[in-house]
Amino acid sequence: MYSQGDEMRSSMFAAYFIGGIFIPDVPPTNLLTYGSLLRFNSRSELVNFLETMPTGYVGVPKGMGFPPLLSMPAMEENSASSSLGSQDYSGTNIQVEGVDEADMVKTDGEYIYLVSGSKVYIIRAWPPGDSEVLATLELEREASALYINGEKLVVISSPQYYYYWGPWDMMPREEQELKTYIWVYDLSEARSYPHLERTVSVDGYYTSSRMIGNYVYAITGQPAVLNASEPILPVVKSGSYSCEVKATDVWYTNDTDSYYGYTNVVAIDLSDPDAEVAHETYLLGSTSTIYASMDSIYLTASGWVENGVSGWETTKIFKINVDGLDIVYAAEGVVPGRVLNQFSMDEREGYFRIATTNGFTTRSGSSTSNNVYVLNASLGLAGKLEGLAPGEDIYSARFMGSRCYLVTFKKVDPLFVIDLSDPERPEVLGKLKIPGYSDYLHPYDENTLIGVGKETEEAEEGDFAWYQGVKISLFDVSDVSNPKEIAKFEIGDRGTDSPVLHDHKAFLFSRAKNLLVIPVLVAEIDEGDYSGEVPANAYGEYVYQGAYVFHVSPGQGIELRGRVTHIDDPQEFLKSGYWFDSELSVERSLYIDDVLYTISRGMIKMNGLFDLSEMGSVELTK
Repeated sequence: MYSQGDEMRSSMFAAYFIGGIFIPDVPPTNLLTYGSLLRFNSRSELVNFLETMPTGYVGVPKGMGFPPLLSMPAMEENSASSSLGSQDYSGTNIQVEGVDEADMVKTDGEYIYLVSGSKVYIIRAWPPGDSEVLATLELEREASALYINGEKLVVISSPQYYYYWGPWDMMPREEQELKTYIWVYDLSEARSYPHLERTVSVDGYYTSSRMIGNYVYAITGQPAVLNASEPILPVVKSGSYSCEVKATDVWYTNDTDSYYGYTNVVAIDLSDPDAEVAHETYLLGSTSTIYASMDSIYLTASGWVENGVSGWETTKIFKINVDGLDIVYAAEGVVPGRVLNQFSMDEREGYFRIATTNGFTTRSGSSTSNNVYVLNASLGLAGKLEGLAPGEDIYSARFMGSRCYLVTFKKVDPLFVIDLSDPERPEVLGKLKIPGYSDYLHPYDENTLIGVGKETEEAEEGDFAWYQGVKISLFDVSDVSNPKEIAKFEIGDRGTDSPVLHDHKAFLFSRAKNLLVIPVLVAEIDEGDYSGEVPANAYGEYVYQGAYVFHVSPGQGIELRGRVTHIDDPQEFLKSGYWFDSELSVERSLYIDDVLYTISRGMIKMNGLFDLSEMGSVELTK
């Protein structure tokens, strides 16, 4: 049956064809009945495809260098129960329960595993009086993140180099290698004697990954280029297994796009070191943000629809079903606008929900609007809500059950409460306008939200606002037609920053403990430096970096319990200038039982969870 969603997709994809499409050598016989991805019939057909497309990576002259490509961020609390002991401990702050996300630090309730540069530390963390570094893994390159799965430690390294290929280069030089490495260590003998069990390498830069049960799914991306008229195809290696992906195994979408590249999806079985690595390769647009549920991974790619001499942005969505080592393409869809981050997407009861922004905002003007789309299991359109907050951008989004919460911003912060209980008829239930905005929203409970962002002050110079210090807000959404900010806490002046604003994994929250911990770099203005009123665009000087520890509850609001820093010498801040960087900057925090652990790349410090009394520290050697 031809649905409204099919009509939407067909009209949009037809617009992509403006500017030229690729004509296969023979009519495709492998077109999936439930999507529009194809496979190439031959290697020469792939070459013709790359030569046909007028823009993108193939448009860069042969022999030119590519800059390093960077990836584009339990509902109630990030906590877990220990398999090694009876103590309670916190886990990584994830989006979907049961779908773990890689981070720089993990704990299993007894040990802490930490990535710092080209080293991985395994630290005995419990009991705190016995804390020590048990093992240090020296890696050949810098690591990005890790997972812990029982007796298995997974370490991921992303390439940090330029990719260069010219007609005189038969092979890319080692220092220019564009590969993502995944190392799996067996810890069953002892945490102090990790054994390298498997090394997996995948061509491309690391985009993202997820761990579901005993399986790690990693996504990499690489340019689709020709070298002397030969395609440079992805290579996947694991032990003695080495596979250059065949051209006839590459899935592609027959659109005109400006950023063609290979997206590689790899599945690794952690329970069987001898199991082959499963992988699929897709020739898509510029894949950036992903969303993952328990059985599906959604890849998104930015696109552009021509409309005469102008055009508009789109987000293409590719649904990949995953089950163990099975990686199966399922559906494809497209919606207007661009996504902000992974929290702009969600899957519930067979529907995929996504929030997007059209257009761009500047100080001199704006032509933006914001939308929420509900797609069915085949990624056809089921319902939509368009034209929200014209002239503003989405700064944060959170889907919770049958509701969506959006924060848009230009001068003030509207918090929208959107009802999605009827997928075909999304509607705005209420909104709240206050100064400032939230970059990250987190559920306290079903009727209360925590927001972390910036305070703002309207500018006299134009239709915009100046960012000020970091602001933590508590929103009561029990009355959906009249949401309220019931508490807020402001930290520092303009220039104050927190990793939470761009990385949700730096956010530690426990509803059971009414605990909130975030790392903050504090900037403060000395009013004595100004003869009159301090201008709204004045920056403060850095004076502190560390973890802010709060008691949070709807009844008591947001109360500061105290702070923990790893920097003893305040002179460190006088050396910073416009930017501050230190290996002792607190980036993460976690708890085990009643002990708070704050983590920097140079130290782990232990404090009492409630009175913050110092209990010890472990220095990390460099």
